[in-house]
Amino acid sequence: MTKSRSWAVRAAGLAAITGLALSALALPPATASAPAQAATNPMTATATNAPAAQQKVGQNLPADLPGGKSVVGATSPIHDPALIIADDGTWYVYSTGLLNRENGGTIQIFSSHDEGTTWEYTGTVWDRIPAWIDQHFSDGELPGNLWAPEITEHNGTYYLYYSASRFGGNNSLTALATNTTLDPSDPDYEWVDQGLVASSPATGLDPNNPGKTFNAIDAGIIEDADGTPYMAIGSFWYGIFLVPLEWPTGKPVEGWQSQTVNIADRFMPGNPVEAPYITEHDGYYYLFVSFDSCCRGADSTYKVAVGRSTSVKGPYLDKDGRDMFGGGGSVVLDSHGAITGPGGQSVFGDYLAFHYYDGSNEEIPYFPTLGVQKINWMDGWPEFNQTVELPAVQKQPKDTAVKAGKQASFSATATGTPGPVAVWETSSDGGASWQPMESQPATRRTDEGTYRSTLEFTAGAEQDGLQVRAVFRNAHGKVTTDAVGLSVKQ
Repeated sequence: MTKSRSWAVRAAGLAAITGLALSALALPPATASAPAQAATNPMTATATNAPAAQQKVGQNLPADLPGGKSVVGATSPIHDPALIIADDGTWYVYSTGLLNRENGGTIQIFSSHDEGTTWEYTGTVWDRIPAWIDQHFSDGELPGNLWAPEITEHNGTYYLYYSASRFGGNNSLTALATNTTLDPSDPDYEWVDQGLVASSPATGLDPNNPGKTFNAIDAGIIEDADGTPYMAIGSFWYGIFLVPLEWPTGKPVEGWQSQTVNIADRFMPGNPVEAPYITEHDGYYYLFVSFDSCCRGADSTYKVAVGRSTSVKGPYLDKDGRDMFGGGGSVVLDSHGAITGPGGQSVFGDYLAFHYYDGSNEEIPYFPTLGVQKINWMDGWPEFNQTVELPAVQKQPKDTAVKAGKQASFSATATGTPGPVAVWETSSDGGASWQPMESQPATRRTDEGTYRSTLEFTAGAEQDGLQVRAVFRNAHGKVTTDAVGLSVKQ
């Protein structure tokens, strides 16, 4: 099992970007005359930017307001994020593995100890793809990575669903691993491979249409009011299906094919709908999906759409009453500012996690990046703040003089939407190079609606002449404060 290590070490050795869980690029036989999407990945850059250090843990952070949540640290490359918050308050994101079996190609794990603001890479589920998956695909090209994880908990067991496929077709599978803890430091930590859940092409889904099938990727798990589990699954082809499962196996019930319901189909060329995720809120089940094209960097047209139903089996209707099985679906999150092609989403509580292609990344433009929004539930529907306001410094830090062994304090304030997060940096060579502080203070929203961060540390004599600055970041860009000096008196 891959052990946890710092993102800075990992970043220097990353190969190509995460494998993209869009297997359904080729069209199903029923629509074979329609143009297929290109089964290419335009992004093959290597991540080299080492992010900020972890923020302090256990600080009574104020509750998030609805809207975008600025995240820093190890936030890319992340694709198809599955979000879960453990009982101890640790946030985890599981994401698609790296291409070409980099780091084994298995599902990646990221964690946050400050309520989802600062992220660190904490390893992979396994150090290699299970041998039985290679055997499944032994008639041709082997999968270069595992895709599109989903993480859920039931009765003290964590169920991690993941997919394997070949780009461009629906020869795919979804499989399962289980664990009793998410904490890699726990002696009982071990992801146990439970094998196949479902594969495609599948048969027996519709007696009136023997050719109907789904693409067995992008699983999302939901329980109904009686505690019966279901798996939403599908990508392109005939759209999204709901498969009945059973506990404690977490696998389909016997004879599941005849009990499976086709809950979303756009009935248009290519049928570009995938990444289903169902969540319950105030008596409704909400089906989130991704529409259109991911995986094209700046040209991605991915967007998040939703419908709701009083039954987990549907029908799922959008805000205008249109059935998602028939072209409905209200778009609630689309490209805006530096966020291009948001999608591949999951929901935990009132938080939506998604990936997008980051137009503000100066080093690797449109790198796949983690996005988080706190859902604003309005009149029974999820809303997302898509306001774009670049960070701007409102109050600069000041030069500081203290005695050795005393507290040095630097404060800065900025504006921006989403609210920016400050990462403090220091330089001991006159500003020629900068390093993030090992421990970062929280950035707090003020009563005036600005965002303030105060850095405090015990000054040593060797830090005389140290320069300090803050970099405020949100999803759309960053701004750096003036560099100020620290004088340390004996």
